[in-house]
Amino acid sequence: MRPRLSLAVLAGIALALAFPPYDLWPLAFPAVAALSLLVRDLTPKRAAAVGYVYALAFFLTLIRWLHVIGWDAMIVLSLLESAFYAPAAIAMAWSYRYRAWPLIHAGLWVLVEALRSRQPLGGFPWGKLAFGVVDSPLAALASIGGSPLVSAGVAAAGTALAAVVLAARSGRVRPAGVLAGGTLAGVLACLAIPLPTSGGSSATVALVQGNVPRAGLSLAAQRDAVITNHLTATHQLAADIRAGKVPAPQMVIWPENASDEDPFRDPDVFARMNDAVRDVGADTLIGTVLDAPPDHVTNTAIVWSPTSGPGQRYTKRKLVPFGEYIPMRDLMTKFIGRLALIPRDFLPGTESGVLDLGGTRVGDVICFEVAFDGLVRETVRDGGKLLVVQTNNATYGRTGQPEQQLAISRLRSIEHGRAMVIAATSGISGVIRADGSVEHRTQEFTQRVIVAEVPLRGAKTLATRLGAWVELALCLPVGVLLVTAWLRRFRARRAGDPVTVASP
Repeated sequence: MRPRLSLAVLAGIALALAFPPYDLWPLAFPAVAALSLLVRDLTPKRAAAVGYVYALAFFLTLIRWLHVIGWDAMIVLSLLESAFYAPAAIAMAWSYRYRAWPLIHAGLWVLVEALRSRQPLGGFPWGKLAFGVVDSPLAALASIGGSPLVSAGVAAAGTALAAVVLAARSGRVRPAGVLAGGTLAGVLACLAIPLPTSGGSSATVALVQGNVPRAGLSLAAQRDAVITNHLTATHQLAADIRAGKVPAPQMVIWPENASDEDPFRDPDVFARMNDAVRDVGADTLIGTVLDAPPDHVTNTAIVWSPTSGPGQRYTKRKLVPFGEYIPMRDLMTKFIGRLALIPRDFLPGTESGVLDLGGTRVGDVICFEVAFDGLVRETVRDGGKLLVVQTNNATYGRTGQPEQQLAISRLRSIEHGRAMVIAATSGISGVIRADGSVEHRTQEFTQRVIVAEVPLRGAKTLATRLGAWVELALCLPVGVLLVTAWLRRFRARRAGDPVTVASP
């Protein structure tokens, strides 16, 4: 058993290396195959142990960036997320009695990702197989079935590789070769899936990355420095426009938390924002924090007009547990004292992030929200012709987290056939084409303004139209099979009969 656990650790680490910032995406296939092979012929308890250790090694490597908040937070989240893979490993070991076990294993991967993307505490989709293979041919599947279909493709290729290994090990060389060739052909066939690269119209967009001071300031001084940086960069943009150095944008986008001061409660902040927007002469999407009496705040984006001032708003709906709100606050702060540094909980919004900005309907999501299938899809279905991500991941600068978020954003562009613009306080800001390629990208911890012409598209991809039905279609057969098998086993035990499962 120890050799299997050791191999599970190595395989879990290999899977994490498929993701940014390592970008060794071909490792995803043998890493998936390894889990299928390692649980074969194991008892339920041993299979669960292998699955749990595999997932724990994966998450500890993947979300290592969380250590900047606290090693305990990284470890606890990894332990929690890994728990989903223990029962999945049991089901994988059990499903070897079926000839179609590779497809069952692939379906289990999608089912686990669907479950942990929703629970607990609203879910944590980070680490979906789809997010690690954005540079592979399989990423094109996102335009057909979103991230669930891409994950299914990766898992199917990986489990097919496991089947090849078992066939070759048993001396069936020809079937192994046919299966390997068919799997490779299927992966390469994804290159033929057409992806949009342009639209019927376009808009000129300016992205303001004001940058964040790293150290040496009090909290109040830090907040003032961040907003001052974004104001300064915006005024410089206005000067460059007047000098003819850059074209006049139709919209300007500030990142999440470009201001942590409520402009409606601080007249000075309001006046400084208003002056900057008037100077640049374009609708500006400003990420700020607003008070929500009696003792809450909201993470809000405000459309600020140079003529009429603040207008439409979008409030972040998917909040980060222990970052933007504290579950069971009274209890948790007793055990983790630094949680008291978050004095007020954020309140979630209720409306989709579709806003009228510079004469264009844009679909806005804020930071963590880009990882959730439904939130991004809803903005496109509600008319967004351009995807916008406002983010503040300065805390995780140079840890790999910004690169992982960029990869997720690239997959969303492919999924919905939309160009995407990202505005980050300290990087990575950028422009992503509708085919997932990166057109502009900033370095971290630099002040920079990107001005770019981006295509606008109104057509919806098949993935946008089908929505969550693809995920349901991939998960339902596996779920029904598992429930049926459990009921059969339960009834057999009650009747005192031996449990048998006929091979199809």
